[in-house]
Amino acid sequence: MRIVLASNNAGKLAELQAMFAPLGCELVRQSDLGVPESPEPFRTFVENALAKARNAALHTGLPAIADDAGLCVDAFGGLPGVDTAYYATQFGYAKGDDNNVRALLEQMKGVTHRGAALVSTLVAVRSPEDPEPLIAMGRVVGQIAPEPVGSNGFGFDPIMWIAEFGKTFAQLPVEVKNAHSHRGRAAQAMVALMRERWLPR
Repeated sequence: MRIVLASNNAGKLAELQAMFAPLGCELVRQSDLGVPESPEPFRTFVENALAKARNAALHTGLPAIADDAGLCVDAFGGLPGVDTAYYATQFGYAKGDDNNVRALLEQMKGVTHRGAALVSTLVAVRSPEDPEPLIAMGRVVGQIAPEPVGSNGFGFDPIMWIAEFGKTFAQLPVEVKNAHSHRGRAAQAMVALMRERWLPR
């Protein structure tokens, strides 16, 4: 089964491709199929992911899966949340992972309570009108490290310190990170849902 991934992020594609391999699905990035990016006007991960999945399905005629993920910092009342990808732009930096990390560390200077959660919401639809989208969520709680450590992963991985491992996500081997990350947990739940609802028995 071919499924269009409603993302142009190469890192996300590589992560999800590995996680969905057990289903025998081929994930195709929407940009490879000429799909325009969907607006993301909503304030929750699930609404934005659903909009992206429906947009990709509409333009391709294929089942689609979308991920909306972000960092929710306790000291900031759960922000940046759905604005995570553009976080750095609020502070005069260009959009990008490195600038997001830089901006967050600057904003966290002097903040003692450094709890945060990485959240991933995956939504899959069989068609643009699918009345029963599959929704899977994954969440990992950690602390914002004082400086970036590690070279694996992307996004906020270098500053997301996970007590369970005593390391940042960027210090973990890829297969360990994928198994325990917010996206990994959401993908495991989504794989189970697809097996149960979409695949013939």
